[in-house]
Amino acid sequence: MLELFNYSFFTHSAIAVLLTGLITGIVGSFVVVRRMVFISGGITHSSFAGLGLGFFLGQNPLLYAIGAAILSGLGVEWLSRKGAVREDSAIAAIWSLGMALGILFTFLTPGYTPSLSSFLFGNILLVTPLELCMLGLYLLVTALLIGFFYWPLLYTSFDPEFMQIRRLHHRWYQYGMMVWICIGIVLSIRVMGIMMVMSMLTLPQMTISRYTHSFKRLIIGSTLLSTFTVLIALFASYYLNLPTGVLSVILLSVVFLLCKALPRPKTTQDA
Repeated sequence: MLELFNYSFFTHSAIAVLLTGLITGIVGSFVVVRRMVFISGGITHSSFAGLGLGFFLGQNPLLYAIGAAILSGLGVEWLSRKGAVREDSAIAAIWSLGMALGILFTFLTPGYTPSLSSFLFGNILLVTPLELCMLGLYLLVTALLIGFFYWPLLYTSFDPEFMQIRRLHHRWYQYGMMVWICIGIVLSIRVMGIMMVMSMLTLPQMTISRYTHSFKRLIIGSTLLSTFTVLIALFASYYLNLPTGVLSVILLSVVFLLCKALPRPKTTQDA
């Protein structure tokens, strides 16, 4: 099995799934505790508009997808906080609009766009060295941000009213967290695909949350479970000739169902 690392494409794939597993484990913890699962689904699908625009203009579609995701995430956050539109209605509208624009731009793109399916369903063989660098840089900055701003981020996720009382500019943290989550989601799309990345942001956290109420342990446990699962899926996909993202979601679903079937242990309430 280790001889597979003699091939450069497999080494790049292993690095890609490792970084993606770490990112989805960390980002997904904030998504779950902030109850942003449905929002993350809207962000993921609305990024399709940016992908279509990038293909239409003949430029890097990932950069346009990041822009579309950030605009949609901030739009949902702003609309829901202003009370102009219900959050679920805003998400549904942006979700459908993003998909519609993505399909429109793709239809208008001359010729055939063969790499479109890799963004929809994931294809680690098409991950470029630039995208690997982007994943690594994002993970590094994420670790630094959590290290320096752990408590404000924790309060923003669990108790924004406390931040208001302390006058800690909670809105800036909320919008900043939204932007950072949007970037992480889009960067994970190339490996996991638009259709699968939302499951990677929720299933590990749902599983680990059965065993702890500690946010730190949730992040660590979700990251370990996500990383371990995608690495197993990578080796399995090589021998079975199946998509890595699909196998990752199936494995995580099986693990969650097995844990769900077992009695829930007592957990601690520490942070």
